[in-house]
Amino acid sequence: MEPIALLTTLDERYLPQLQVLLTSLSVSNPGERFSLYLLHSGIPSDALASVTWQCLTRGYGFEAIRVEDALFQDAPVTRQYPKEMYYRLLAARFLPESVKRILYLDPDILVINPIRPLWETGLGGNLFAAAAHTGKTELANSVNQLRLGTEHDYYNSGVLLMDLERARREIEPAALFRYVEQHRLELILPDQDVLNALYGDRILPLEDVLWNYDARNYSNYLIRSGGVCDLRWVMEHTAILHFCGKEKPWKPKYIHRFGILYQHYMQLSRRETAET
Repeated sequence: MEPIALLTTLDERYLPQLQVLLTSLSVSNPGERFSLYLLHSGIPSDALASVTWQCLTRGYGFEAIRVEDALFQDAPVTRQYPKEMYYRLLAARFLPESVKRILYLDPDILVINPIRPLWETGLGGNLFAAAAHTGKTELANSVNQLRLGTEHDYYNSGVLLMDLERARREIEPAALFRYVEQHRLELILPDQDVLNALYGDRILPLEDVLWNYDARNYSNYLIRSGGVCDLRWVMEHTAILHFCGKEKPWKPKYIHRFGILYQHYMQLSRRETAET
């Protein structure tokens, strides 16, 4: 089987979280082959040493790609709209031509079950596959539709299966930059808003309870499923736990249900790093 190609974009501060993600990935996908690509603006090579070692010891491919500024000369770039916000949507421009599809993951994620079924999902001519977190409040979904002038659900950009061949043909940096310039006052979560506004009708919907579970939202998933999606069900079936929002499980006083699970994988990652 071909390796699963993974993508993430982050700065140096999130490298510890990337290592926790990699630890959870290997524990939950034994024997699986991965190739990880990291797009960044200038993380020093010595700071990447632990991630490099982690991938090497597992037999994973790893390539850190520094994104140069040239493409962003005409892009709206401010403190609110840093150039990094464009990286995942323009990833096809920076990744090797040999990479045909890739699975983007935010670093604030745990993988707790196999993800090959997601990797092998047919996109049916779409650019992306993604999940919408509509269960937290349907009102928020409706507000986002009204705000962006869309009719589809509001998709979360933290987990994206991407057809890079189509993206190379169809995603134009100039069109993306022009949209941000024209709508900058309306954008709240800029990269996610742009994904939904420009490409939302080219997204294959995924089940969030399986592939992008909002870790804040256990009670709503439980109620929506008629009591089926309890903790045991999540541990057996959910593949990707996403710690959305400002509260993060590696910070003090995190109160949500899956924080202790994150602490477990964080401790495993620390032990592993201590062995280097």
